[in-house]
Amino acid sequence: MRKKALIAYFSASGVTARAAREMATATGADLYEIRPQQPYTHADLDWTVKTSRSTLEMQDPACRPAIALPLPSMAEYDTVLIGFPIWWYVEPRIVDTFLESCDFTGKTLIPFATSGGSGIANAEKSLQAHCPAAKWEKGRLLSPSGAAEWARHVLRD
Repeated sequence: MRKKALIAYFSASGVTARAAREMATATGADLYEIRPQQPYTHADLDWTVKTSRSTLEMQDPACRPAIALPLPSMAEYDTVLIGFPIWWYVEPRIVDTFLESCDFTGKTLIPFATSGGSGIANAEKSLQAHCPAAKWEKGRLLSPSGAAEWARHVLRD
């Protein structure tokens, strides 16, 4: 049994948020929303527009959108589940902001993602590159209906 877990998530449309809340309810893990300082509008998220905010962010690997909420202290957690929607086959840049802003040395990180069709493999490689001090475990592409069961399983091991 793992000691103390945090579920940190970014959600643009609410799908990842629903999965994260279901997981926290099922496991008793703490919940932290990676909320952007400047909220995304519907137009910002229109990936078909080459000048939309999300498109411009994803085209710039160095982009680090600011986070609105204070970052949680990682001292009390040994495991962090990190959730996000897949954007352009990887995690949104704000997730990179989160990973690079906290000390995850010696922590176990487990990604989970929601997607309309992309897999999680490219995101897993990218996450590990942004946060090499953590111990990464295999992540999972989830739908909200299977989130609680998966979280109970990974946090029990």
